[in-house]
Amino acid sequence: MNDLTHSLFVISRNNLLACRIAFFLSGVAMGAWAPLVPFARERAGIGDGEVGLLLLCLGSGSMCMMPFVARLVSKVGCRATMTTAVGAAILCLLALSVASQFHWLVVFLLCFGACMGTADVTMNLQGSMVERGLGRTMMSGFHGLFSVGNIFSALLVSVLLGIGLSPLSAVAVLGSVVAALLVAFGRHMLAYGEGAGAPMFTRPTRYVCLVGILCLIAFLVEGSMLDWSAVFLTTVRGMDISQAGIGYALFSVTMAVGRLGGDWLVPRLGERTVLVGGSAVAMFGMLISVLVDSQWLTLAGFVLVGSGIANMVPVYCSAVGRQQVMPVSQALSTVNAIGYLGILMGPAAIGFIAHLSSLSYALLITAGLLVFVALTSATVVRRG
Repeated sequence: MNDLTHSLFVISRNNLLACRIAFFLSGVAMGAWAPLVPFARERAGIGDGEVGLLLLCLGSGSMCMMPFVARLVSKVGCRATMTTAVGAAILCLLALSVASQFHWLVVFLLCFGACMGTADVTMNLQGSMVERGLGRTMMSGFHGLFSVGNIFSALLVSVLLGIGLSPLSAVAVLGSVVAALLVAFGRHMLAYGEGAGAPMFTRPTRYVCLVGILCLIAFLVEGSMLDWSAVFLTTVRGMDISQAGIGYALFSVTMAVGRLGGDWLVPRLGERTVLVGGSAVAMFGMLISVLVDSQWLTLAGFVLVGSGIANMVPVYCSAVGRQQVMPVSQALSTVNAIGYLGILMGPAAIGFIAHLSSLSYALLITAGLLVFVALTSATVVRRG
């Protein structure tokens, strides 16, 4: 029986639960870095420019690793790849919690990014196989658990740091939680992958490149909220700097709730309706945030943006998993790599446009890109 037959017919409840845990753990590892940034900056004595370079290293490490993950998973399977990537990510976080020299922060962040890129592709491949094996739309819920993991680890590490634990101790506590979950559920992750016997690199099809560009747009909108929502609230809406983080918090919670409900919503509305309606809701939310001079309506707009884009990337991952022209593992690697450009380069591009004109104009451009999401929805769903 080949690996594709496994992925289509041998999926147990334990496999499903372990797949959900994999998405959660990936989110946990990623979310733990944010509270550590100010401590790393203080230990190394670096400024904003160096911090920006460090964040670039995180994304660069992910993108550099992604093209090789498909081959790795086909050789050793999802279970070995996922557990190794998450475990190595925690080790990198432990190193980042004590590194005091800039060059070591660069090295460890490149490694951390490589681990997260590996985990990202592997979790999506495993999710695609579980989804097809059970014959149900489940990717939105999987990605919702990634968001929950993000929020969980950011809050846990922040609380531990707030009560006086050192960064190393806080990460060690988080690492013990991750290790316990890996021991309990890791053995039920899929021991196989897809793409055995396929060439190491396959030329991406136009369809896969299109979906990658659409993921890039979704990640760009998400990145604009992560990096610029607080700046917009303080500089344009006059909100106190101590309260400006509420904008991204509302956006993140809405994204998580939207994705957790996506497994119920997407089958009932249909993928095309979710893409068209979601892009319309997100565009409307961005327009309200930018054009209406009200702090409360700006926050409401951020909520609409979060609810609108919540299920876009999960729908795209499901569509790529169904296409049969390109090996699924390599297709997902390609889509993830292109999409990550939205996180890596998007916020910087927004800053450049804001410098030339205004932040409001830059955010409106991100809203305009969502028109392309609506126009291509039929193509994505039909060919997927």
